[in-house]
Amino acid sequence: MHYNYKKIEKKWQTYWLEHKLFKTSNDRFKDKYYVLDMFPYPSAAGLHVGHIEGYTATDIISRYKRMQGYDVLHPMGWDAFGLPAEQYALATGKDPREFTYQNIKNFKRQIISAGKGIDWDREFATADPVYFKWTQWIFKKMAEHGLAVLKDVEVNWCEGLGTVLANDEILVENGMMVSERGHYPVVKKAMRQWVLRITEYADRLLENLDQLAWPENLKEMQRNWIGKSMGAMITFQVADSDQSFDVFSTRPDTIYGATYCVLAPEHPLVLRITSDDELASVKDYIHMTKQKTDMDRQTDKTKTGVFTGSYAINPLNHKKIPIWIADYVLPHYGTGAVMAVPAHDDRDFEFAQTFGLDIIEIIKSDVEGAYIGDGIHYNSGIIDGLNNEDAKEKIITYLTETKQGYAHSNYRLRDWVFSRQRYWGEPFPVVFDENGQLMLLDDEDLPLELPRLKNIRPSGTGESPLANAHDWLYVNYKGKKVRRETNTMPQLAGSSWYFIGYILKNHLSMVPLDSEEAKALLDRWLPVDLYIGGTEHAVGHLLYARFWTMFLHDIGLTKHEEPFKKLFNQGMILGDDHSKMSKSRGNVINPDDVIESYGADTLRLYEMFMGPLDADKPWNTDSLNGAKKFLDRVWRMFEFPIEKEDVKELSLSYHQTIKKVTEDYDKLAFNTAISQMMIFVNDVYKVGKIGMKQAWGLLKLLNPICPHMTEELNEVCLKHNEQLIYAEWPTYDEKKMIVDEVEIVVTVNGKLRGKFMTSIDALEDEVKAQAFAVENVAKHIDGLTIRKVIVIPNKIVNIVAN
Repeated sequence: MHYNYKKIEKKWQTYWLEHKLFKTSNDRFKDKYYVLDMFPYPSAAGLHVGHIEGYTATDIISRYKRMQGYDVLHPMGWDAFGLPAEQYALATGKDPREFTYQNIKNFKRQIISAGKGIDWDREFATADPVYFKWTQWIFKKMAEHGLAVLKDVEVNWCEGLGTVLANDEILVENGMMVSERGHYPVVKKAMRQWVLRITEYADRLLENLDQLAWPENLKEMQRNWIGKSMGAMITFQVADSDQSFDVFSTRPDTIYGATYCVLAPEHPLVLRITSDDELASVKDYIHMTKQKTDMDRQTDKTKTGVFTGSYAINPLNHKKIPIWIADYVLPHYGTGAVMAVPAHDDRDFEFAQTFGLDIIEIIKSDVEGAYIGDGIHYNSGIIDGLNNEDAKEKIITYLTETKQGYAHSNYRLRDWVFSRQRYWGEPFPVVFDENGQLMLLDDEDLPLELPRLKNIRPSGTGESPLANAHDWLYVNYKGKKVRRETNTMPQLAGSSWYFIGYILKNHLSMVPLDSEEAKALLDRWLPVDLYIGGTEHAVGHLLYARFWTMFLHDIGLTKHEEPFKKLFNQGMILGDDHSKMSKSRGNVINPDDVIESYGADTLRLYEMFMGPLDADKPWNTDSLNGAKKFLDRVWRMFEFPIEKEDVKELSLSYHQTIKKVTEDYDKLAFNTAISQMMIFVNDVYKVGKIGMKQAWGLLKLLNPICPHMTEELNEVCLKHNEQLIYAEWPTYDEKKMIVDEVEIVVTVNGKLRGKFMTSIDALEDEVKAQAFAVENVAKHIDGLTIRKVIVIPNKIVNIVAN
């Protein structure tokens, strides 16, 4: 019987699609199980084998859970908007719509050819109007609740290209920012941008992490990104003026050692307090800072700065201390101002040494340089003699009572800049009248779609290419002449709620997000039970998706606060040279080529057998051949006699296999599950026959990994009309796994002379007697004197004779 994988795989893929066998039933009498992949950006390159690894893992679990009786939701869609498509359109002159949707067709073909079982009625792209209508609606609700606001935000402006650039489009040459394309100068520039106030949710985002079944390292990445710090907000007066500024410090106990203050060059107070003598140098320094990235400002070991000519008053000892500006202080962290305590902070110490500023020790230590540990305070007025924590508490109490400060929590997390000066993104559902007053579009005017443009090049003004679409841009709305917003939303907008979109999508359209029907669906299906993807989204998509879900919960659209119950990060499939796959290295493996030469089942089996799912693993074509040989071996096994009753000799191995595979699937340990199935197949080959129930059970166990071949064997060899997709998952019998007999090996003078089966509880004398009774053993000790008999229980009898 020949295994024609091309014909068989095409047959079953067609059958599954035509009969919609993976359609979610929404059966309220079944428990739900929602399995989700991180949806792909549909690039021209198509899928690679790394995508197939994660997609196969989720497909295995969805098939496994369906066989266990769950109502399974396993959808797929496309992250279609965003910068890569726009850049490709600019380079080729093609319409991003056309090639994006062409790419989607190719991705879908590849996913189907890999045997993935998807409910395709729930498919959508983030660029579909039926979907982004609700992206725009969510934005509207955020604006109505004060979470979406317009702010002046510093962006990376490139005059030469006439556009704003993302950080990954910028290079640093000789300490200055330049554009990756053309190497034009780039500077920081304040522009009016939409901002989502994710910081309002910082505490909840932090606290809820403890509830989530996520990898601990990923949760720690989010904790660090949110970066909660406890300390005090302290007000410093500017000497001889009515100006003041606030400083956040995690070490208010060191305030007596503050010998100068530093403002970020962008701080709004800088030019107001700078003296005439220092004004020129301060302006030059501000201009220079605009040409540096935040990363360079924080990592540059050479400390730079300029004195403003003004002084601040230390609120505790009332001493005058100089106010400097320096680029190592960032405007968006804390308040953009710091009190510098060089004796007890490394950066402040380096700065003070560079510029010859005072260093006053206020905690006793023998350390050279800055001492940042605990200790007893001195030179510290009201906190002399106290350790760090007691001193902090007393200082905060004093500041509060004197109205010069208060206890405060600060976060590293910044509000989300939500505007992009791009064409290929969701338009904002807003207009501005001639007085600049903002109006949100009514719900019935959504979705607001993009105009068709022949030219999507930057406007040259810092606005998006939509600024060139005059007929679209200038309209009458509610009796007023208005102008639309020219910015579009970022790519992360669509991915912040797509897992909800799948729940609402059906073969006709999408259930309105604000309906009672939607709430019932979201309450049933959220949170996602298993989400598999890479760690690269830890502090982007995964954080924003949590934020949006919390917001939708807060406005009453779902009872759930968190979107993803369990998260698993799959490892990377490396090239055969053990390096990351990339076009430049020429080591990318196309799944189309593997499926053509070996079949989808072989590809799926191989990728799951490479090693632990969360490990990085190099591609190896020889091992791919090994996977193909195993499937051929399973195929040929069904040429053995298939008995009506279970084959007794296989009973132990069969029930052990069911138990092991079930436990391993639950742990996503697919490689060891496959190993156990290989052991069982070897046992069948030893016996030369298999029972009908045992054969059917093996096909069920292997089906989630190799669905095409197992369905074919189930239909052709076992003559079953019911597909394995909805068959009942096999169960094991603990009683059948009790080993009551063991095989004993007999050696004579160290050489193997025989084997026999005996009871696991047999006494030693009984085992010796059985060993001497083995015909070949008796022959080899005939005429010899037995010197010693060594019995290792349930393993071996060693006879020493001469």
